[in-house]
Amino acid sequence: MKFNLLSKAKNILANHESARAYALSPEMELYTTVVTWSLNDSFYEKDENRLNRLRSLVAKCNPVFVGKLAVYARTKMYMRSVPLVLVTELAKIHSGDDLIARVTDKVINRADEITELLACYQQLNQRTGPKKLNRLSKQLQKGLSAAFNKFDEYQFAKYNRPTEIKLRDALFLVHPKAKDELQQLLFNKISEGSLQPPYTWETELSALGQLNFDSGEAKAEAFKAKWQELIDSGKLGYMAMLRNLRNILEAGVSYQHIQKVCSVLSSPQQVAKAKQFPFRYLSAYRELLNIEAKPQGRSFAEKVTRLLANGNMGYTGEVLEAIEKAVQASAANIKGFDHNMRILLACDVSGSMQQPVSAKSKVLLYDVGLMLAMLLQSRCKNVQVGMFGDKWKTITVPRKNILGNVQEFYKREGEVGYATNGHLVIKDLLNNRVQMDKVMLFTDCQLWNNTGSNEHIQTLWVQYKQKVAPAAKLYLFDLQGYGQAPLQTMANDVYLVAGWSDKIFEALDALDRGGSALTEIQKIEL
Repeated sequence: MKFNLLSKAKNILANHESARAYALSPEMELYTTVVTWSLNDSFYEKDENRLNRLRSLVAKCNPVFVGKLAVYARTKMYMRSVPLVLVTELAKIHSGDDLIARVTDKVINRADEITELLACYQQLNQRTGPKKLNRLSKQLQKGLSAAFNKFDEYQFAKYNRPTEIKLRDALFLVHPKAKDELQQLLFNKISEGSLQPPYTWETELSALGQLNFDSGEAKAEAFKAKWQELIDSGKLGYMAMLRNLRNILEAGVSYQHIQKVCSVLSSPQQVAKAKQFPFRYLSAYRELLNIEAKPQGRSFAEKVTRLLANGNMGYTGEVLEAIEKAVQASAANIKGFDHNMRILLACDVSGSMQQPVSAKSKVLLYDVGLMLAMLLQSRCKNVQVGMFGDKWKTITVPRKNILGNVQEFYKREGEVGYATNGHLVIKDLLNNRVQMDKVMLFTDCQLWNNTGSNEHIQTLWVQYKQKVAPAAKLYLFDLQGYGQAPLQTMANDVYLVAGWSDKIFEALDALDRGGSALTEIQKIEL
């Protein structure tokens, strides 16, 4: 593994492939690191190295900015783990006001995040033993106390799990002040362990799975009835529904229940409320495309369940359409560009982009880049798209078929090889004198030239602006956050944004109005 080495030239580094790259400000580097965060070894960087880099950056940045970034990551980018890491690290080095308390309160949006934050605090401060959470930051304690008043009994019960740090432990540690008598009664239930068991799809299916059935057919019918009950109850959350589409189809639920599922999935209101990463839809879509695969390692009863459900396989197309409608609804608020704006979208399909976004996910960084590019393509009138590896290649796909387009690119990625010759995108525009208004690269920013020439994307971009399109702008969508850029940003109309959410496109409007990717973060109120 190669590490970044500072060269003699100011702000010029070597990236992980020893190619020329450019340093970012501490705030910009922290932003790109946070919004691409995953506790999963990346292609070029181990977890421990990334965590240490984040700690160093937190110490270099203004505490208020770090706090706003934590809230931005949780409420705008829908991230859960890294905001807790930021709060924990900030609490180590900042005191003297209520900043930590305000940030803590705002980043906790689910009841289980109370105990998650305490577990994060324990781990990152290397606390062990029976008194591992003693000397908890007073401001952190104050923020957690306020967070306790956000949730009702169902929300607490849903996440009251047998983890190392339990809700009861957190309650005794934090000593929250109840906002009223009903809240105090709820706190008493947490203390006594008498919360009403929640009605959730997990608890219902788990309870059903503990029963003994006379036959595989009886078990299959019981699961079919339970899935139908869950769908009718309205208690099957959007994310749970999205992740269980294959199970629902294989359970053999009625067509009326399939219609209900499709209606929820494709509802613009439900899509907006669900706040899913775009690649979650891609995962569900691919799972259904593989639904005809032969079952592996199933028990006799499970095989019978699947056989009974075969009549539902004909509904797969309708569910796929519902997922596509959901994705289009998620893209509806992306500003996009009209027919007067010439757009080029280039997707990095190199080897380092073939990394999963997390240890348990089948989705790759490459998929995230394709998904974001196709979302934006659906909102542009005058747009070309392509992919680069050893070569650069444009590919024509329909504008509206977002998930189908991702799949088309996915099938063809081997056509361009697996290097990272992003400079070929700009070289092609320059050589053919193609005028573009906006060029957008979806990449991990570890570009390098393996063609044997000395051409670099920075030099080619400057030449392109001088000779072909003086007003053109180049946007780098950083999907991994290694901490450098292949071009000088905020110079020669080069801009850097980062993240995996469709909210990444909100930064484009700020950039066009003379701001930076950090502008949206600065708007956060604490």
